[in-house]
Amino acid sequence: MGCERDMLRALVADDHPLFRYGLAAALTAATDVELVGEASGGEMAVELASTLKPDVVVMDLNMPDLGGVEAIRRIVARDPGVRVLVLTMFDDDESVFAAMRAGALGYLLKAAKPQQIVRAVRAVAEGEAIFSPGIAVRLLAYFGTDRRAKPEAFPELTTREREVLRLMADGRGNAAIARVLVLSPKTVRNHVSNILRKLHVADRAQAVSRAKEAGLGDDPGHIGTTGP
Repeated sequence: MGCERDMLRALVADDHPLFRYGLAAALTAATDVELVGEASGGEMAVELASTLKPDVVVMDLNMPDLGGVEAIRRIVARDPGVRVLVLTMFDDDESVFAAMRAGALGYLLKAAKPQQIVRAVRAVAEGEAIFSPGIAVRLLAYFGTDRRAKPEAFPELTTREREVLRLMADGRGNAAIARVLVLSPKTVRNHVSNILRKLHVADRAQAVSRAKEAGLGDDPGHIGTTGP
């Protein structure tokens, strides 16, 4: 979806009314931005993005009913032309990588000034990737460590968590995973909980779907031990 230069359609999604009000005011003050809607939750953001067809969605990550990362994924899946700018308090690598994999094009922290946010909205609408300075430095450092190496799937997970996720994608239940990795069932449950939290997904099925999209699973020889 392209956006006309003289009027950019924006949708704001944030569960904090006061912040949402201030953000909406900053966007409407720009002569080239039309605020087409406001969402107070992830599910609402997905529906409004589908019906209002904004050029840019400004999305918080910590959202009720449906997390921001999953909301981004659904919005972009329905209409890849919609650009998403994350505006959040979370600056950890897990959140940044999860949002980028979900389809966000920009990532700003809420400490950004109103004029910086408006500039970022314009940039993202034009297809430019934009990040808060500190995050941009970390991303450059991460991808610059070895440009020849293929980025490992889900870098936010530990090696053990990736092994558990791979076995989940192979269709193994917790008991089978415990036998394969020689772990206690409780330890496997803890790993699964950590995986769901780090991938910002609601349940096991969503985690498995993400894993298969990344090419994990159906590789019983990866761990070196198989089991029923």
